[in-house]
Amino acid sequence: MEYAAELHRRCAGAARTRAASSKARQCGPGELAMHAMAVEFPTVHGHPNRLPFEGVLTLVDVASDKAPSGARGHRVVLTRAAAEAALPSLLGMAVDYKAGWDGHDARQKCGIITSAELDGRRLMVAGYVFSKDFPEIEERLGIEGAMGMSYELADAHVADMRAPVWTLTRATFTGAAILLREKAAYRGTSFRLGRGAATERSAATRVASARRS
Repeated sequence: MEYAAELHRRCAGAARTRAASSKARQCGPGELAMHAMAVEFPTVHGHPNRLPFEGVLTLVDVASDKAPSGARGHRVVLTRAAAEAALPSLLGMAVDYKAGWDGHDARQKCGIITSAELDGRRLMVAGYVFSKDFPEIEERLGIEGAMGMSYELADAHVADMRAPVWTLTRATFTGAAILLREKAAYRGTSFRLGRGAATERSAATRVASARRS
């Protein structure tokens, strides 16, 4: 038991170190404006139940195109400060889907988020879907450009409940749904299988962090 506890502490510490080293934030003209966190999983080539994905979960400092579920008919704005503060809460959260691809079903968890980053106004996420457990996902999500994402929140704080557009100044991410882009509150979201672009951004972030250190 003591060995297992020590191993857990070492792994947790290493994960925190990797997450911290992947952060990058500069606000000067022409400089990198990115904030990223990730938990690295060991590479297992040909894993039958681990299919990489990446997507745009939401936009920050931009009003949603329509009211998300639970917003009582209000469009919402997630502030950049709130998104940055909540970024760590995305790691390890599940992605889910609903039959018909038109909403959320938190009990139909089909994957996991392993990285999240703010790239301009886009909150980017990446992770894995459980392709062996949910073979219909690969079949459906192979359609490029058709799918989007929608976040799931808890402990959200609204600056003014009387405002026509709610401004979220604090929240905790509890997961995300994969759904048809046209059904998402933000039509600027996206979801695709594969992780080429996310890997390139992560590498650029690590290089930028190393240069500043």
